[in-house]
Amino acid sequence: MIPFSELLLFALAALVLVISPGPNMVYLISRAITQGPTAGLISLSGVICGFLFHIVLVSFGLTALLLAVPLVYQLLKALGVVYLLYLAYQAVKPGAPGLFATNPALPSDSPLKLFQMGFFTNVLNPKVAVFYLSFFPQFVKPAYGSVLAQSLQLGVTQVAVSLTVNALIVLSAARVAGFFARNPTWIKWQKWLMASVLTSLAIKLAVSKDK
Repeated sequence: MIPFSELLLFALAALVLVISPGPNMVYLISRAITQGPTAGLISLSGVICGFLFHIVLVSFGLTALLLAVPLVYQLLKALGVVYLLYLAYQAVKPGAPGLFATNPALPSDSPLKLFQMGFFTNVLNPKVAVFYLSFFPQFVKPAYGSVLAQSLQLGVTQVAVSLTVNALIVLSAARVAGFFARNPTWIKWQKWLMASVLTSLAIKLAVSKDK
């Protein structure tokens, strides 16, 4: 098994990953605001399963295949770029609510759809696979025992960090929504700021070099 000191170092790296703004955070906040914290937590369960999907691929060496075959990686990357641009458009399209703006008339998605959207938001982000493939080899060593067991240990650690932090984000999103409800002039600026951030992420992903 991996020594506790090295596992703690990995947990810190995972913490940096989860607190960095990205598609997962945007999606979870938007769901928690528009449909309530329960919907946000259901969406989070989909996101976590998306992490588990990548972890299984890494643990059994399949993610290396995605990165070794440029066409497969490029396809996933293109899908990720398109989805980010779609989120950016949704933020600023006519009649669209702000990311933190409450809208009682907004149709509610079913628990199954919430789960599926959270899952695919994560699965279609190739940078998650790149993170695992880049960090796991730095902590997995044959001297510590089974490589598969070590990979799963790292995966469970990352999922625990992500679940804890994202759950706190989902549960506190309503307070942020209250601020914007009391200050409606900020909503317009927030929408364009979020669209700009999402577009920037899409561009960064599109021009990033393949690993």
